[in-house]
Amino acid sequence: MTKTRSGERRPSRVARLYSESPKQGEHRSAAQRDRDRLLYTSAFLRLAEVTQVVAPTNAHVFHNRLTHSLQVAQVGRRIAEVLLTLQKAETRRVGGLDPDAVEASCLAHDIGHPPFGHIAEQELNTLASAAGLRDGFEGNAQSFRIVTQLAFRTTGNPGLNLSCATLGGILKYPWTRGTTGKHAKKWGAYDSELHEFQWVRSRMPLGQEQRTLEAELMDWADDVTYSIHDLEDFYRAGRIPLHLLSKRKEADERERFYSEVFTRRAEEDGVWRLYGEQELREAFEAVVGVFDINEPYAGTQAHRSRLRRFTGYWIGEYINAIRVNAKLKDGQRFVVIDPKAEKQVAMLKELTWHYVITDPAIAAIQHGQRRIIRELFDVFSSAVSGSNFDLALFPNYYREKLSKVANELRQERLRLVVDLISGMTERQAAAMCHRLTGTIAGSPFETILH
Repeated sequence: MTKTRSGERRPSRVARLYSESPKQGEHRSAAQRDRDRLLYTSAFLRLAEVTQVVAPTNAHVFHNRLTHSLQVAQVGRRIAEVLLTLQKAETRRVGGLDPDAVEASCLAHDIGHPPFGHIAEQELNTLASAAGLRDGFEGNAQSFRIVTQLAFRTTGNPGLNLSCATLGGILKYPWTRGTTGKHAKKWGAYDSELHEFQWVRSRMPLGQEQRTLEAELMDWADDVTYSIHDLEDFYRAGRIPLHLLSKRKEADERERFYSEVFTRRAEEDGVWRLYGEQELREAFEAVVGVFDINEPYAGTQAHRSRLRRFTGYWIGEYINAIRVNAKLKDGQRFVVIDPKAEKQVAMLKELTWHYVITDPAIAAIQHGQRRIIRELFDVFSSAVSGSNFDLALFPNYYREKLSKVANELRQERLRLVVDLISGMTERQAAAMCHRLTGTIAGSPFETILH
């Protein structure tokens, strides 16, 4: 237990659900041990073969989910260090802040991301919900499930047994699935991990559905990182014409961008309702206006150094754009983000949507990816349903898990099917689909090992 300035007793942030005896000579803090456990789990390593937006090609190296997560962790840690330097008293007042816990939470934030990204997330949710899983599939809830149940260190207890502070930092959406509003769109835990979820939430000094300080920093670090690095990736690849958007005389290019973005976001909440269109336009132009390459990216030393200077400058600005809410009232967020930075990051994120994700070529690829997920779900869910219960198709780990729930509710078996599919790399998912449908036989010596 820790003691606040007012004398109130609070549960320790370093507590773990399952007690552990420290090793002799152990000098790492609880959060440092969390970070190290995450770095070495196979669920984290598989992110190297899960794309961020598009898969790498022979000509271009794009961020994948692993490199993205490492960069989010670096940005999140730097933000925490800045706050501890500038607002140490305020961080204590809201329950404390641990840079290692922020880093660990950032490393874990995408660990539940399925192959093929958000398209697969949507498809798995649709399929799982239609099959009778009340809380469907959600990448954030899957991340929490992995660290508390699926990944493991010993055969004695499930999960990685992370500390309370790190688990709280993973919960970007600190609620289970609901039927309306934000609860139906995103959620942070499934009913199957309700005990672990309630344990974490009960040990933190929080208002209802209030994020922890670590979770707030993780979320901002995520937004900052992918808004800047996706821009960098696709400018280098020739897809985002940053050199045109930065020129005052190229008003037509900016207007096409603005028209599509503000039409697509017209009915959405968040920054789109909080700020006016003109404010968002001005925020965007303040960023691209300082871009000093006047032509498509050519990979020269001058281009590389200028691009790196541009991205480094804005990441530094956004690291310093968040502060602890020193006048916190019940239920309020633990942080305040500079409105200028919030508007800029929101608009930068739209570049990838406008120039890449809405491209017809991407739509065709995503159609095929949805089909792979459907094929896998149909085959594996049929194998665990009714009288057709058949484990022959499953990897050994899932055979063991399914054997234990053979006589339980079908929902428990379906949840394991979802675990299997969402835990594949993209190459594994495509290869397994080809094998199951007879498109390509593959080698009998290849198997899926999580």
